[in-house]
Amino acid sequence: MRLLSMYSMAAFAGLGLSTAVLAADMSDDELIENAMSAAPDAVASAATIIAIDENGEVRTLREGTNNFTCLPDDPGPGNNPMCLDQNAMAWAEAWMNKTEPPKGKVGFGYMLAGGATPSNVDPFAEAPEGAELEQEPPHVMLFALPELPADYPQPGDTPDRSQPWVMWAGTPYEHLMIPVE
Repeated sequence: MRLLSMYSMAAFAGLGLSTAVLAADMSDDELIENAMSAAPDAVASAATIIAIDENGEVRTLREGTNNFTCLPDDPGPGNNPMCLDQNAMAWAEAWMNKTEPPKGKVGFGYMLAGGATPSNVDPFAEAPEGAELEQEPPHVMLFALPELPADYPQPGDTPDRSQPWVMWAGTPYEHLMIPVE
């Protein structure tokens, strides 16, 4: 899986994931259970589940039968598991490599356990050492829309997390965040 082998802990940090020491801290069963908490059971039960070790190596914990890949929580603040469809994974690969996201491939992702990110403005921001990140509610995400609707808030670093908003507005990595609480 060329795409998955390209992921690293630093890449996932901006989406709320830096899985540096997960494998050492959780059993495979715990990793799978946590990763599956990111999406509805109908999606998560058929998704591929991966974990990333401290060297950035991807390990498949369970092969899936749908087009979603779920990742477990990271050791940082909050609980940040996520499930991304194939197009969202391609978007994430582009973001990680600082390249243009694929055109015409709208992606969808779940973070039903919530999440956190260092910045709603800068897709490459890193959290300062020991910083408490602002927690996001359970949400879904739409990636690589051909055009974001003009009436969705682009709130900078202070989104109203009770309604949909655009994260990383004005960058090639802008995406729609939709709370589901």
